[in-house]
Parts: sequence; structure tokens; C-alpha cells
Amino acid sequence: MKGVQFLVDEQGQKTAVLIDLKKNAELWEDFYDRALARSREHEPRENLSTVKERITSAKRRPHG
Repeated sequence: MKGVQFLVDEQGQKTAVLIDLKKNAELWEDFYDRALARSREHEPRENLSTVKERITSAKRRPHG
């Protein structure tokens, strides 16, 4: 793949990757999104209906 280089150790095992962000911005975005999701996997969850209700309630309240 153009714009992607792997660094290898003495045994030839891939240990790091260098990504050309100008050529592979989408690849970096996918990697970052996955890392962010993984870092949040133990955070408490809300179901969709609860979130929708909270948003709807906030829209009904006057601002100020």
C-alpha cells in the first residue's frame, strides 16, 4: 500500500507503522476512531430511547 511503511525488529516482526496522512487520511481516521472506541468500552452506556427523551426534553425547555 502506498504511503504506509512498517518498521521491523531484528527478527523481522512488524513493530510500528508509518502512515503518510496526505495519502491515507481515511486510514488514520479509522484507526483513531477504533482506538477511541476501545478506550471508552468500559464507560457506562445509555440506550437510544433514553438519549432521545433527554434531547426532546431539552428542546422543550426555554433557554436562558
